[in-house]
Amino acid sequence: MKVSAPPPTPGPTAPSEPPAAIPLEIADSARARRKGLLGRTGVSGALLLTPARGVHTVRMRFAIDVAYLDRGWRVLSVRTMRPGRLGLPRLRARHVIEAEAGAMARWGVRRGARIVLGDAGGGAE
Repeated sequence: MKVSAPPPTPGPTAPSEPPAAIPLEIADSARARRKGLLGRTGVSGALLLTPARGVHTVRMRFAIDVAYLDRGWRVLSVRTMRPGRLGLPRLRARHVIEAEAGAMARWGVRRGARIVLGDAGGGAE
């Protein structure tokens, strides 16, 4: 997974850095989406729930960042959720990315950013 930042706001320009590759686990079955991050004590990288419109943190052991994505992989919103919470579903959301609390800010994931899924292997051998 890579993050492409939204267009910069007017003002001084900073040098543009290439998007960072982030390890991504995909939960694309109903069973995998139901389990999500439950039972884990942490997560390295991120978990993509697809299709999904919302999440909860009931019975979770740690706080998470949640990014709601539309059909075009644009970030609709980013929220931090403490354990034991029910998140409101986002009607326009088609995918949800979960990561440890604070990770989305470190990665530059914010409203308007575009998420790019790619192969970290770099090709066949």
